[in-house]
Amino acid sequence: MVRRVTIIVLNWNGGQDTLDCVQSLAGLDYPRFDILVVDNGSTDGSVAAIREGFPRVTLLETGENLGYAGGNNVGLRWTLDHGADYALLLNNDTVVAPDFLRLLVEAAEADPSIGIAGPTIYYYDQPRVIWSAGGSIDWRRGRTSMVGLDELDRGQFGEAPREVDFVTGCALLVKAVVVERIGLLDERFFAYYEETEWCVRATGAGSKIVHVPQAHIWHKISPEARADSLSVHYYMTRNRLLFLRATSAGLSAWWYTLFADYFRTLTSWTLRPKWRGKRPLRRALLQAIGDAARGHWGPRSVA
Repeated sequence: MVRRVTIIVLNWNGGQDTLDCVQSLAGLDYPRFDILVVDNGSTDGSVAAIREGFPRVTLLETGENLGYAGGNNVGLRWTLDHGADYALLLNNDTVVAPDFLRLLVEAAEADPSIGIAGPTIYYYDQPRVIWSAGGSIDWRRGRTSMVGLDELDRGQFGEAPREVDFVTGCALLVKAVVVERIGLLDERFFAYYEETEWCVRATGAGSKIVHVPQAHIWHKISPEARADSLSVHYYMTRNRLLFLRATSAGLSAWWYTLFADYFRTLTSWTLRPKWRGKRPLRRALLQAIGDAARGHWGPRSVA
C-alpha cells in the first residue's frame, strides 16, 4: 500500500523561493502526495503568483502571520481532515532531490516505532556541505545543536536511518497517527524550537526520531544573516527558556542557560568595548528574557 503524504509549505512573503520549492516538488518520484501551501498573510503578491504558476496546488490563506507553529498547524489540521497518512513540513526556501520523499517514507514504513524522519539538509550555495543531519539535545546544558553542521559530506553518517534527538522543521516527515497521539505544534513558540519540543513529545510517547542520510534537500539559509537578525535572536533566546519549561528540564539545564550562557553574554556585550555593535542584539536578548519571565509567548511585541 502506497501511503498518502501531504507536503505542507508555509509561505510568508516568500516570492520566488516558494515558487522554486513547489517546482522542485513537481519532480518527486513518489507516487502519492499532495502539495498544500499555507500562506501566512503575505503582502508581496506571492499568493497570486502561486495560484497562477501552480493552479493544482491547494492554497490556504490564514490572513495573518501565525508564525511557523500556527501556520503549519493549519496545514496539519487539513492533513488530518483529509485522511493523509503522513505530513511533511517543508521550508519554502528549499529545493529537494527527486527521491527524498520516497526514501523518508520507506524508512518510516520499515519500522513501526519510527514517528518522525528527516533528510540530510545541505546549504543551497554549498551543495555538499551539511547544514543538518538531525539534531542533538544537551540536556545538562539545555542546548540544542545541528548534527554535522558545516561538515563536508563524506558519507560519515552512513546509509541506514539513524536515531537522533530531533529533526529540524525545515524538513520533517511525521506520521498522522503520531500527530493524533501527541497533538499539534505548540503555538506559544511562534517560531523556533517548536519542532524540537514536538520531537521530545513524540519520543516521550514512544516514537523514534530518525535521520535518513540518503534523503537530500538543499536549504537557502544564510548563517550570517541569522546571526545578525534581531527577530531570530529574540525567538531563539526566549524559546529556549520555553523549551526547558515545556520539557521539564533539570536544574543543570536552567543554570547553564541563564548564567553560563545568557548572563555571560549580556555581561560581555555590556562591558567590552569591542561588542558595542551588539547593543541592538543585547536589547533583543533582554526583551526575550523579560518576556519569558512574564510568560509572554507568541509573536514578539515590537515597540
